[in-house]
Amino acid sequence: MPEEVLFKSESDQNREDIASYLRSVADKLEQGDAVTLKSGSESVTMEPPSRPTFEVKAEREGPTDGPGELSIEFELEWDENGNEGDGGNGQLEIE
Repeated sequence: MPEEVLFKSESDQNREDIASYLRSVADKLEQGDAVTLKSGSESVTMEPPSRPTFEVKAEREGPTDGPGELSIEFELEWDENGNEGDGGNGQLEIE
């Protein structure tokens, strides 16, 4: 299935600022509100359903014999037609 990027922002931030962004999203999710992302003249508003699929990935990209790039990715997924997420298995724990 082809992917269409509706919004993208990438910048170096300190950990405290990143935590503040994540808290803002968490507050919107907890309140059942839409999430609006803005950067410059670009913006997109999305309304996650009450039970989206939550995907977490820890990745390393780069050569197997040298230093690469590490990432932690958090993703919410849901069908545009209003169906809830497809579940998944296993309880996520973050320590």
